[in-house]
Amino acid sequence: MDQTKFTHESGNMFPDWVPQDAKRYLDHTERGLTIRALARRGGCAPSTVMRQVRKIELKRDDPLIDEALSNLSQCAADLSQRCAEQAQSAPRPKDTTHMNKSTDHTPNTSTDGANDALSSGALVPPTDATIEFEARRILRRLSEPGACLAVAQDMEKAVVVRDLPGGRTARTAVLDRPIAQAMALKDWITAQEKGKITRYTITSAGRAALKMLIAADETARAGFAEAPAGFGHQGTAWPVPSGLNPEAEKQKRVRYNAAESPVMTLSRRRDKDGEMFLPPELVGAAERLREDFELAQMDAGAAQDWEQYLTSGAVPETAKDTAGYGPQAAKARVVAALVDLGPGLGDVALRCCCYLEGMENAEKNLGWSARSGKVVLRIALQRLKRHFDQAGYSNLIG
Repeated sequence: MDQTKFTHESGNMFPDWVPQDAKRYLDHTERGLTIRALARRGGCAPSTVMRQVRKIELKRDDPLIDEALSNLSQCAADLSQRCAEQAQSAPRPKDTTHMNKSTDHTPNTSTDGANDALSSGALVPPTDATIEFEARRILRRLSEPGACLAVAQDMEKAVVVRDLPGGRTARTAVLDRPIAQAMALKDWITAQEKGKITRYTITSAGRAALKMLIAADETARAGFAEAPAGFGHQGTAWPVPSGLNPEAEKQKRVRYNAAESPVMTLSRRRDKDGEMFLPPELVGAAERLREDFELAQMDAGAAQDWEQYLTSGAVPETAKDTAGYGPQAAKARVVAALVDLGPGLGDVALRCCCYLEGMENAEKNLGWSARSGKVVLRIALQRLKRHFDQAGYSNLIG
């Protein structure tokens, strides 16, 4: 089978999340397609394709982008080879001259070959849904002050670290290296320091992507049918105040920077004695609960009703098995923490640490007086820190 024909007709050579300029760069450098051929296929001027190719070439000194392009090239080569092998081994009909186009049952080697490549253990790039799901978590972390993504050579994972007061650093998130490669190729992150450990920061394009993902998530929670299906597997059950139309709710809901939690906002405030209102150890406890909560959303089960653990007197079975690193263990740790906090303290911790609900909205929804929620939240975090210390959990799951 002609490789160029397969790429043009199937459209499955590269995933949809790969930027168009990167696809054209790979078609030109790896597959030998000319600039004019790519321009004719894309309906643009050859100079446009040339600028895109040069732009990607200049970015190959970035280790993540170079790895992403190399992996995509290898995936495309493997996919093309497997489709060609299937085309050669596919049985041919004895006589098709009498068949018209509507009755031709010749196998679709392009689609079948792509499916076989995905199911045969070949190198497969991450999907669009996976990238969007991880981007919500990672881009939100990178938007926090002093945060960066650290990528070391020959390491399978990338780590988000954040500078804390006193010259200390905290590891706030971990992600797979292929996801970090995709984010760099999409220009959501950019390298600031290169070497054995390369540090990346979020770009303006990354902030714009985060806003779009957050808006899509809020739309999905509001119940709009046109919400992207990629967010349906999170299983979140975030409360939405009733009696407000979507436009009014959108204006009143955002009372803080959506890129960081209300706990981070309170951590920068000081009390009347000049001391930090939330010490770093309490912020660490809140972030520990938040990370377990987000990890628990990766479970493929049904939507969780977390508030049931604040009203029921019986301890669920899942709260007894808190060991491990998977979604089930994370859910058990969240349940155990909520049960220990109980009503009131657990309510404010769930809303502010997990749901990222603003303090004003939390006070209103819980029926509390103004400016009383932050005091209750500090007491809840003190109790939460004691719970984590007694259980022997580390501050962060990363």
